[in-house]
Amino acid sequence: MGISLQDVGLAVKRLQWRHHREANRRLAALGLSLVQWDVLRHLHANPDASVHELAVLTFQTDQSMGELARRMVERDLLERVAGPGRKVQHRLTATGDRVRTEGAAIVDGVLEESLGGLSETELATLHSLLVRAAEGSTAAEQS
Repeated sequence: MGISLQDVGLAVKRLQWRHHREANRRLAALGLSLVQWDVLRHLHANPDASVHELAVLTFQTDQSMGELARRMVERDLLERVAGPGRKVQHRLTATGDRVRTEGAAIVDGVLEESLGGLSETELATLHSLLVRAAEGSTAAEQS
């Protein structure tokens, strides 16, 4: 008997949980959670993003992202700046950019421990299959 879809789904979830738990544990040394580091990472790639844009990128609601952004502003990780119209945009502070970079090395270490043993071809195949599976679920959600 072959591997069931449930077995595959559970393996994906277990790996995700392992990454999340270990990254949170190690990022705590920087005073960050994985969710906070992810906000910094996405804001670096998308300067001047709004709370809504950050919420979409980090899989959060607008309300939870707004509260998280407020706390990150208080910690001098982000700053709010006026955008066009009534839009409020966010930027990394120097502190935010520093801990983003330090956090990236930590997250890379976590990922290296689980995925580093795969060849470049295996990583490319895994990535392609995961993207394809995610796109399939997105198409199903839209119908």
